[in-house]
Amino acid sequence: MNVAGTRETQIANPLFEFLLRLGDDRLVLGHRMSEWCGHGPILEEDIAMANIALDLVGQANSLLKLAGETEGAGRDEDALAYFRSEPEFRNAQMLELPKGDFAFTMVRQFLFDAYSVLQWDALQSCSFAPLAGIAAKALKEDVYHLRHSSDWMLRMGDGTEESHARAQAALGSLWRYTGELFERDAVDEAVRDNGIILDQAAMQSMWTQRVNDVISRATLAVPAAGASSSGGRRGRHTEVLGHMLAEMQIVARSHPGAKW
Repeated sequence: MNVAGTRETQIANPLFEFLLRLGDDRLVLGHRMSEWCGHGPILEEDIAMANIALDLVGQANSLLKLAGETEGAGRDEDALAYFRSEPEFRNAQMLELPKGDFAFTMVRQFLFDAYSVLQWDALQSCSFAPLAGIAAKALKEDVYHLRHSSDWMLRMGDGTEESHARAQAALGSLWRYTGELFERDAVDEAVRDNGIILDQAAMQSMWTQRVNDVISRATLAVPAAGASSSGGRRGRHTEVLGHMLAEMQIVARSHPGAKW
């Protein structure tokens, strides 16, 4: 099949779709991380988690602003964040799951950080200058995020019996969602025309090596391969995203057009 010859009928605006994926990943995970504000296990960690949430939401703001400009339909970053419904979101399913306990939050953060650093590293060299600029700044932030979450993987895995058990349980729950991060479809093929080229297979290989190394040093076990869950890139989500969006969007939807 000639993908290039059919892509326009399949995807009206692939660059817009691609930017939504990037932005929605960070917006949704940033909101989940923000739910820990005031509830961290220690004061320093409470502050660190709040700062990570701010970084992610800041990245989402830049990405959704660029997505709105690319769409050309008059929607800005706020409209895209607060006035889209659940099927219009393009985030990976793993990122919308409830925050769970501290181990679940940190294991999820680690799995995504390891992916995000690779993604930003590739995108900072893309020929689409607006995205390359966002990626270069975000990469510096995410290198810190990865160092922070990796340290917690080691502390939990090689810590107490309970911390080890909780981290292992979180890995087991999250593992089936990780494959979605590396799925490739017509959107990825189409944005090559914009100078955006991601080698998902190579990224997955590097991600696996890095993640497995940390898991091993944390005295944890890599979960066995099994059934995978995906669909978020196509607007198919778990039931929890709707509940999260209702909370996240309530103020903006209650006061449409308000300026803060």
